[in-house]
Amino acid sequence: MRLPDALEQRLWQAIRAIEEAEGMAYVTSIERLAIERGRREGLQEGRQEGRQEGRQEGRQEGRQEGRQEGLREGEAQGRAALLASLLVKRFGPLPEAIQARLAQATNEQLEHWGERVLEAATLDAVFEDH
Repeated sequence: MRLPDALEQRLWQAIRAIEEAEGMAYVTSIERLAIERGRREGLQEGRQEGRQEGRQEGRQEGRQEGRQEGLREGEAQGRAALLASLLVKRFGPLPEAIQARLAQATNEQLEHWGERVLEAATLDAVFEDH
């Protein structure tokens, strides 16, 4: 709907007078609808971008954690192999139970047993808990 030019001019003069008296700008219904639509679209875009960024960050963190875990596992396997080699040289062939224990050990356990292999008189003494 369109007002005649003279009437539209009077309407805008009245609106400006009210705006000045109230100290706030008049927002038409069309402007309010456009603002609300823009807000919803912005929220939707922001959510989509956030999801994409979150997925990307999650993938990156997963890769990094996977690499670190792989390095820790590789380190533990290397330590276990070295300790097994030392134990075989010192005490002869290892029973399956000891081999399994080495394969499942943490880096801390392997380090502890590795230090004990130097002074232990028997294979069992390396793995004794004190």
